[in-house]
Amino acid sequence: MTAQRAAGPYPARRIRAVATALAVASACLVSGYTDPGRAQAACETAPPDSFWRAPVDTLPVHPNSARYVASIGSAEPLHPDFGSGLVDGQPIGIPVTVSDAVVPESKVSFDIAEESDPSGYRIPPDARIENGPASDGDRHVIVWDRNLCRSYELWDARPLGGNAWHAGGGAVFDLRSNGLRPDGWTSADAAGLAILPGLVRYDEAAAGRVDHAIRITVPRSDRSYVWPARHQAGAEADPALPPMGLRLRLKSSVDTSHLAPQARAVAEALKKYGAIVADNGSAWFVSGEENAGWDDSQLAGLKGFKGSDFEAVDASGLQRSPDSGAVAPR
Repeated sequence: MTAQRAAGPYPARRIRAVATALAVASACLVSGYTDPGRAQAACETAPPDSFWRAPVDTLPVHPNSARYVASIGSAEPLHPDFGSGLVDGQPIGIPVTVSDAVVPESKVSFDIAEESDPSGYRIPPDARIENGPASDGDRHVIVWDRNLCRSYELWDARPLGGNAWHAGGGAVFDLRSNGLRPDGWTSADAAGLAILPGLVRYDEAAAGRVDHAIRITVPRSDRSYVWPARHQAGAEADPALPPMGLRLRLKSSVDTSHLAPQARAVAEALKKYGAIVADNGSAWFVSGEENAGWDDSQLAGLKGFKGSDFEAVDASGLQRSPDSGAVAPR
C-alpha cells in the first residue's frame, strides 16, 4: 500500500503489532491493555464533542457517493487490518504504547521537519514500532501518554539510542483539545489527523461498543481534503477520487446481526460513526490496535462486507469552525 505525501512517496502501509500486558502501580509502559484503569478514565482519546465522536448515521448521503465508492472498489471486501495472528510472519495492527508514568522528553529529528512538531515528545525507549523493529513498512510509533493526556505519533520511526529518535514526520496531540493541525500540515498520517482516536481498540470492542469513527485507507485519493483533514496526499486531481477527511459509513440496511461480538461492535460503529479517509493504502482497510485478545475468527466476519455496502456521507454540517475539530451543536 502506498500513500503520497507532499514531500514524496509514503512508505508501504502494512499494519502490524504484538501481544500485550498491563502493569498497574508505577512506571506503567505497555502496548495494548485489557483493563483501561483510572488513568484512561481521566484521559479519553478524543473530547466528547470531537468529530471522532459524532454520529453520522442520520446525515445525508454525499452527492458524489457512488463515484467515490466505485473508485475505492465496489466489489472489494472490507478488511480489518488488525488482530491477534500473524501475516507474513508479523503481528497485525498498529501498536499503542500506553504510558501512565512521567517520561523524560525525547529528542526527535524529522525528514519533514517543516510540518512536524519539533518538540514535546515523551517516548519510552521500549516504545513499540509498527511491524516490529526490523520492519520496512510504515513503522508508526503511537504513545498514549495518559499522565499528560497526549498522543505522540511518529511515522517511519527509528530509535537512535538513548532518548533520541528519527522519523519521517510526527505530531503531538492534546487529547483534551479539539485543535487541528495548521492548515496544510501532515502528521504521522497523510490526512494530518491523529491516529490514536481512530484505532479500534480491543477493550472497547470486547465491551461491545466502539463509540468513534474509525481510520480507513483507500487506494487513491484526490488532491484535496475536507474538514477535519488538514493535508492531501493525492496522486492526481480527480473529483471521482475521495478526498482526505471524507466520511464513509456502512449502510443502515446492511445486516450485522449474524456477526460475532467483536466484529459486530466494529460494524455497528461503522454504521453509527463511520470511517474517515486518513491515508492511501489498500481498499477498505480499517485500522485497529494490535492486541492478543482479538479473535481473528470473529473479525473475519467483517470481510463478508464489500465496498457496495458503504456510502459516502455529507458531513459538512458537523463543522463548527474550520480550525476546530469540535462539531456544531445539533
